[in-house]
Amino acid sequence: MSRPSIIFLDAVGTLFGVQGTVGEIYSQFALEIGIEVDAQQLNKAFMASFFAAPKPAFLGIDPAVLSIHELAWWQDIAQQSFAKVGLLEQFSDFDHFFRRLFDHFATAAPWFVYPEVPQALANWQAEGITLGVISNFDSRLYAVLETLNLSQYFTSVTISTVAGVAKPDAQLFKTALAKHDCPAKAAWHIGDSWQDDYEGANQAGLRGIWLNRDQQLPPSPAKVEIADLLGLALPSP
Repeated sequence: MSRPSIIFLDAVGTLFGVQGTVGEIYSQFALEIGIEVDAQQLNKAFMASFFAAPKPAFLGIDPAVLSIHELAWWQDIAQQSFAKVGLLEQFSDFDHFFRRLFDHFATAAPWFVYPEVPQALANWQAEGITLGVISNFDSRLYAVLETLNLSQYFTSVTISTVAGVAKPDAQLFKTALAKHDCPAKAAWHIGDSWQDDYEGANQAGLRGIWLNRDQQLPPSPAKVEIADLLGLALPSP
């Protein structure tokens, strides 16, 4: 492998993860207003709703109203989740309830940084490698990276809701590359999703690197697979 000019990374599941599960957090907020729900069942409902939803990308949206579309996208998933467990009708004001949840996920509280991440990022920076983020998240990611003390490592952050296209579409990778005037062959991308990150990056001409933290069985052998970010070796300059 040639030494990369830039390494892009996914965000959730790669740099940081959820404390516990989304279902646990949703159920805690529901309990505060007197609604009891089984966290495990709610998390299962959330995951089903999340993966059934269209990708979070809003092409042609005025930046001034982007946050409204982001909120609505997530609220629809949350409503479906509570509906699946038969509790949606118990909410007297779901809009207000979900707004609090939505804002909560823009803070550090629901997240944790994977232990090796800061050291790996610092090592790559010291090697003179430019770093960027490519994520199917929303504009709250800027605040999350800042509050988790990760923003200092990244020269660019490319988000699907802002770009109007989501991974694994090659256009999102091209949008990120254009910010650095970097050819695809000079860039690597690391992420935990086989389809969105590994296959998406490879199909866009980057070197895709699959981050397999949970030692899952891949659909097919990965050319480059790592268990954590410190497991990635850089070729000599």
